[in-house]
Amino acid sequence: MGRYIIKRFLMMLMTIFIIATLTFFLMHAVPGSPLESERTTNEAIQANLEKFYKLDQPLYVQYFDYMKSLATFDFGPSIKDPNRTVNELLERGFPISFELGIITIIIAVISGVLLGILAALRHNKLLDYGAMAFAVIGISVPNFVMATLLIQQLAVTWDIFPPATWKSPMHMVLPVLALATGPMAIIARLTRSSMLEVLTQDYIKMARAKGIKPSRIVFRHALRNALMPVVTIMGTLLAGILTGTFVIEKIFAIPGMGKYFVDSINNRDYPVIMGTTVFYSAFLIFMLFLVDIVYGILDPRIKLHKKEGDV
Repeated sequence: MGRYIIKRFLMMLMTIFIIATLTFFLMHAVPGSPLESERTTNEAIQANLEKFYKLDQPLYVQYFDYMKSLATFDFGPSIKDPNRTVNELLERGFPISFELGIITIIIAVISGVLLGILAALRHNKLLDYGAMAFAVIGISVPNFVMATLLIQQLAVTWDIFPPATWKSPMHMVLPVLALATGPMAIIARLTRSSMLEVLTQDYIKMARAKGIKPSRIVFRHALRNALMPVVTIMGTLLAGILTGTFVIEKIFAIPGMGKYFVDSINNRDYPVIMGTTVFYSAFLIFMLFLVDIVYGILDPRIKLHKKEGDV
């Protein structure tokens, strides 16, 4: 298991390096300059601006300086807001985006698993049909469409929740629902199908024959094996949720990283675009790394397979 973790960690570092390199060269391949709106008739001022942001250097020099900065976790100053660095923007916006993402993940996992279990236990009954109908809707409707519908119905028409910002638990309800509906539906469908398969296994039949309580059979014997497929896709769901916060934050005017990222694209702010891209990529890859470790802990067969492969 230790060798497996080291291997995954090295792969994580290599992936982050490749993403950082691609981000740098793709940004510089875009026509134009980030100082386009700062153009002046004074060539000396323009030259000083380019020198300050090191845009007058050859591309390979800019690349090595950029990689050195990343190695020291220094993303540099923002071009459009030189009084603030990218690190300051991350420190201000990331906690809010992280809070939104974590709450969404918790709600999606708990609700999806419970809904899937209930649907499996009431197979081919009204609850099962209702849960799967909800899951189909959740998967089919994109989160930005769901966000618009929730604002229209629950904020504008019925005036139950505030439509925007991130100031209180009431402000969190709509963006969390909009972001969690899709992952919740996927987890519910996957849990249901996996639970139905597990409940037909011989060891479950044996447990029932011994007179073990149904609740204990479900939550102690069946649920752990039924959750393995859910853990498998958690990496993908985490990526979808945490990157989806950008769109949701913009719709609900949440002052997280999504706001800074979208504004930086509109303003062609190279340091902010590259800094947020690399930071979020590193964070997502690290979360995938943790999911792999958790999967290996939950499924002992991975450890056995690794040992056999090493021999």
